[in-house]
Amino acid sequence: MSTERRLSPSEHSNRSWRIHEYAADFTLIDAWVLPATGRRDEFADLYQIVVSLEPGADPGSASSRKLFAIRAWLGSRMGWDNPDVVNKLPLPGCNQSSLRERLPPELAATGGRMTERSNFRTVFEIENEAAFEVSNSLLHAIFHLGWVPQTDGVYRGQMGVYVKHRGRAGPAYMAAIAPFRHHIVYPALLRRIESAWNTRTTAPIRT
Repeated sequence: MSTERRLSPSEHSNRSWRIHEYAADFTLIDAWVLPATGRRDEFADLYQIVVSLEPGADPGSASSRKLFAIRAWLGSRMGWDNPDVVNKLPLPGCNQSSLRERLPPELAATGGRMTERSNFRTVFEIENEAAFEVSNSLLHAIFHLGWVPQTDGVYRGQMGVYVKHRGRAGPAYMAAIAPFRHHIVYPALLRRIESAWNTRTTAPIRT
């Protein structure tokens, strides 16, 4: 999977996503087109695929697995992922510990669940959009999924990653890992999503 699926931040942020109403103080750092196309009502399939993935256990990419192992080792040594801080610290510059605290009750009620195989928890899930969050001692991150209309009733998946840093270490860390995210981690993730999407029980729509 090459980087032709990578989007500029504006190509994701110029859409009227609900996430923008509640995460205006976060920075969109990455955006990608997902290898998933389908009908309007198939966004739930994409959501289920994403929440079922274990980020560090990619069977098709030894490089991705190694990077996640190194990251886990560093997180343990540096205390970034201490159980006392993961998903427990307030949002940087705020008193809220979760983005869900900013949502209206009916929207907040759609989230709150932990994903199956990672530390991400759902912020909200609606018909064409979902958001997940995770935080540690470096940053608070939002993983956003969207279902974008194309033509003839076909939709495509799209994702964006938003962050809010804690202190000076967060920006330095994200800058250091940017080449690995863009050339190894995200392409491997997209391949897994594509494989899972194309092997669903529901036949995929191809464009």
